Amino acid sequence: MKDTIEVPATVDLSAGKRARVKANGVDIALFNVDGRIYAIDDSCPHSGASLLFGKLDGRSVQCPAHGLRFNLASGCMRGGAMNVRAYPDEIAEGCIRITVSTPITSHL
Repeated sequence: MKDTIEVPATVDLSAGKRARVKANGVDIALFNVDGRIYAIDDSCPHSGASLLFGKLDGRSVQCPAHGLRFNLASGCMRGGAMNVRAYPDEIAEGCIRITVSTPITSHL
């Protein structure tokens, strides 16, 4: 299943800004790079550090704990096998919508 969340209008995501939202129990980091919004998991898979506070280098963010770099568009780590999830997003009717997958729960 897919679910779409809307980022509240009170969140300032103008050019160069960052923000965090929570969806389905997961923290998602949002970045505005040159007017394009990127949405990725906020937790580094190596140490759990918040990527929201990492150093930006173009469309990459560097984990503040150990320096791992993740592409904001794909979530892929440069030079490694650890990745974070990148979420599709769109700006429609003046708001940001992020598509997240809802985990399927088995009752077996």
